[in-house]
Amino acid sequence: MTRINGDQQIQSDVLEGLATAVNHRRWFVQLAVPYLGDDPIEIGSGLGDYALEWSAQVPRFTATEADADRLVALKERMADHPTVEVREMLLPATEEGSHSAVVSFNVLEHIDDHVGALRSMARLVRPGGAVILIVPAFPFALGPVDVATGHVRRYTKKSMAAAMTEAGLTIEKMHYANALGLIGYYAATSVFKLTPKEGAMVKVYDTLVLPVTKLMETIVRPPFGQSVFVVARRPV
Repeated sequence: MTRINGDQQIQSDVLEGLATAVNHRRWFVQLAVPYLGDDPIEIGSGLGDYALEWSAQVPRFTATEADADRLVALKERMADHPTVEVREMLLPATEEGSHSAVVSFNVLEHIDDHVGALRSMARLVRPGGAVILIVPAFPFALGPVDVATGHVRRYTKKSMAAAMTEAGLTIEKMHYANALGLIGYYAATSVFKLTPKEGAMVKVYDTLVLPVTKLMETIVRPPFGQSVFVVARRPV
């Protein structure tokens, strides 16, 4: 039976806190932009922070959410954005579509049948369309916050590649992102038992640490990171 993993209130609290990490969001927004095409769909739009930024750069955008309360809030937030369609979606699903891309950040790790979810994403895009993901990296960093928010796994590039291949997708690009963020996240959540939310911790990270990390990673791709960024294609 398909279900949403994790405490939905804790997930919403974390999303609200991380919404203040503006530099982090803009960095990850730009990673996806070259692959979105003209009609992308986002899986797991949450409170709509990424959707608002992406929708400003494409002719049409579809935002989706599985949690009923967040879906209502998402529809209210997008009411004044006529190029954005908001709808409910929970993966895996059998629906087929012709979107230019599926984009989904920090969602796949919540889904038990992640290969089934990837196959569902592939069915939502036209042949040659992109599946663009960010997922949390490295199983050793799986801690109390991951469990509370419903993460059933964290990935390496190897395990992400295996899931993509099993789902019938062809990987175009994959790398780790936010190396210093992994160190900070592990220390904060596993050592000090803190929850990422609005406050000094997020503000210091976003203002001081993130710009340095981003600059470093434009020069050299790190061998580790807080996240795995991957772009794959549905076969033509």
